[in-house]
Amino acid sequence: MKLGLLLLAALPIATYAQDSISVNSSDKYPNTFSSGSANVQPFDNKARRFNDWSISVGGGAAFMTHSDLTSFYDGKVNWGYNAYVSIDKQISHTFGLSLIYQRGETKQKAQLEGAAGQAAGVGVADTKYNQIALMGDVNFSNLLRRVDNHSPYRWALHGYAGIGVQGYNTSLHDNNEFRWSTTPHRIPLFIKQDLDINSIFYQFGVGLKYKVSKLVDIEARTMYILSGDDEFDGGGWSGPADYDPASKVSKYNMINKHRSDNMWTVNLGVSFKLGKHLSHLAWHDPLQEAYYRTNVLENATTDFVVCEKGDNDNDGVCDDWDRELNTPAGARVDGAGVALDMDLDGVIDLYDKCVTVPGPADNNGCPTK
Repeated sequence: MKLGLLLLAALPIATYAQDSISVNSSDKYPNTFSSGSANVQPFDNKARRFNDWSISVGGGAAFMTHSDLTSFYDGKVNWGYNAYVSIDKQISHTFGLSLIYQRGETKQKAQLEGAAGQAAGVGVADTKYNQIALMGDVNFSNLLRRVDNHSPYRWALHGYAGIGVQGYNTSLHDNNEFRWSTTPHRIPLFIKQDLDINSIFYQFGVGLKYKVSKLVDIEARTMYILSGDDEFDGGGWSGPADYDPASKVSKYNMINKHRSDNMWTVNLGVSFKLGKHLSHLAWHDPLQEAYYRTNVLENATTDFVVCEKGDNDNDGVCDDWDRELNTPAGARVDGAGVALDMDLDGVIDLYDKCVTVPGPADNNGCPTK
């Protein structure tokens, strides 16, 4: 019984819901609501209002950090370089994607502990790398912009994160090079990693962009790169036994027990925005456009001229549309400025002594007895 009542109550709701989401059978817009509320239109190149592609190039310094051999050694900085080029696609005003290619070189140093370190001195290594990555771009300035901030802006803070593959060549030298051996692998002088899926890296960072013009942006960007590779700093091949805490082997790649040699880059770059439109999607905030349009309407000052010809008979109806320009003073009028005659006897109500009963004018609008 209860189930039957429930089904009976649900039937009208289901019927209404089915009708409210019914779609038409148009081949052009098969998913358009039949009520027309979707108000769809084709989105093609003619409908685009903003540019959304750009090409970025830049370069700067690169440093090996959190690794066995480091660019910051003995209070000094060993400078390397980094350069990049990317193709950027803006998906929305807050998010974009970039396909980026990076190459550069880092220089790093370290010294082994104990007698091995005394014999070898300071080891000097360099890493030459090539990297390709897919990177996401979040525009924090658009994402976190206050809704009551109506001002235009030329600065934007961006956050980046991505994943890619890398290839590199490393070399390592010290004062005890007679120890180099490749059979078995013992701190080889050179290491080569091909650019393939076997060497995946991750990167994240931030950038501060400045809009120079509708075609050009400049950016200061810093990135931290997780190589996921203990040979990336040139410290030599590593094996599972090397990470045994009881191991007494003195090797460069065991100075730091972490299994990922990481890198830090600081770059200055330029973005060239492509397209024929006046604005790029990365610099567009939909709320600002809405506020701008509202502000224009609020501040619009259109002077409306009322009663350009005046109201000469002072009946409250402008002479521009007054059909009776000589209405007697004190007479009530309709919207066209004509004096009212409620009983339609030809005597206006101002002079009619019997407003609701027709009568001749010579009897003040009252019927004769």
